Amino acid sequence: MKAFSQNDIQTAQSFLTQLVDVIQEDISGSTTRRKYQVFVTGGVGPGVTSSLFQTVYDQDFTLQTANPVLDMTVGLFYSGSSVNRVSTGEESTGRLLFPSESVMMREKVDVYKEFAKSLLGDSERAFYAPFENVNATDSKDADRSGNSTGDTAGSAKDRGSAGSKTRIDEAIFMTYKRLFVRDGIKKETFAFKMYTSASRTAQSGKGGGPNLNQTSESGSIIFTDANSSDADLHAPVGGRVGQVVNSNNTNSKVGLVFYDRGIVVLDARKVISGSQKVSGAIAGMNVNNPQGAGIGKCIIGNPIAGKSGNPDATFVPDLFVSASIDDIVDHLASCRFSSGSLTAATFQNKTNINSTLYFCRANADEFNYSSNTTFLDSDGNINVIDAAARQDGSQRSFTFVTKLGLHDAEGNLLAVAKLSRPVEKNPEKDITFRVRLDF
Repeated sequence: MKAFSQNDIQTAQSFLTQLVDVIQEDISGSTTRRKYQVFVTGGVGPGVTSSLFQTVYDQDFTLQTANPVLDMTVGLFYSGSSVNRVSTGEESTGRLLFPSESVMMREKVDVYKEFAKSLLGDSERAFYAPFENVNATDSKDADRSGNSTGDTAGSAKDRGSAGSKTRIDEAIFMTYKRLFVRDGIKKETFAFKMYTSASRTAQSGKGGGPNLNQTSESGSIIFTDANSSDADLHAPVGGRVGQVVNSNNTNSKVGLVFYDRGIVVLDARKVISGSQKVSGAIAGMNVNNPQGAGIGKCIIGNPIAGKSGNPDATFVPDLFVSASIDDIVDHLASCRFSSGSLTAATFQNKTNINSTLYFCRANADEFNYSSNTTFLDSDGNINVIDAAARQDGSQRSFTFVTKLGLHDAEGNLLAVAKLSRPVEKNPEKDITFRVRLDF
């Protein structure tokens, strides 16, 4: 047994990468996307039941072998244009008030605040694209009246433009699971394909039909974090940040990717054609059956003249204000990512490996003898290969090293390293074995 010196122990750090592909069918499929339905309204009719988020699995989520890949949800900035547009005020406690036509508004605001607190360190901050480091230290964003409370914050009426920054008022959140992200997403490897246009343009009096639940067929764009290594951006709590851009125009910043957390924040107005007309049936507090929508449903938009509903309703902000989170996520997942077997999103994850290297040094005069009982014959002499060499004394002892043991200061065996093949050790050799422990 031989003690290590300080020079015999070194530490090192490396990482492994793994390619992760999420196919279109996983996101769009009804059996691979799980709803939790924890929100229930009261009031007229059967009420509205919805999840606060949906989880995408790599196969049918009812199977035990299914793995959750990512969560999808949406949120609204509490002082943003969509919230200000429909809010009827607030109580003395700060609780926001909304008309019954606006569903889950407080929940959407709370979702946004939760992500802001987790990533930016303050629930009242807003996400900006492009992201700037100054956003981590500036004052609060605009208050609900639209008056700036800090010299770098923008007005709620113009979506918080502050210099080159544009505030994300309507956010799409995609949170990738630790199983796939591991220790983080590698920079400049994240990309996803999304259809910016709905399948049909819903226009009053011009036909076209509902497009809320129709799979998009054109207008696909690849969004990526290209050139993210050019800037060293960090969020106060969320860690390293990259900017999601349009691959056809990298100057167009559409969102953020938080590499260490595996969270993507997208500006809904930029990744989909928010001003496009929307039409279809969404959850609503109705006891009747309006225009064949079904009990507990209502119509958003209507491309057919003479029917009720707002014919000028758009995906942003109308859908994000009037629909439940489930309705919005259903549209984004099932229509905007298509339903084929191609890749919808991809990235390389990173697994950090911390290593301790132990250099086990055997000098020429060390470890040439073995405690194995077969090392000696019945007379106590060393077994030799050449019998003649035993008599003239020219045969010197040697060993074959097959294992190395690491012990603590009290001599307790802690780890055993096995060699792939035996290595000869004799008085004419200095040998160093390197033992690597990864964690």
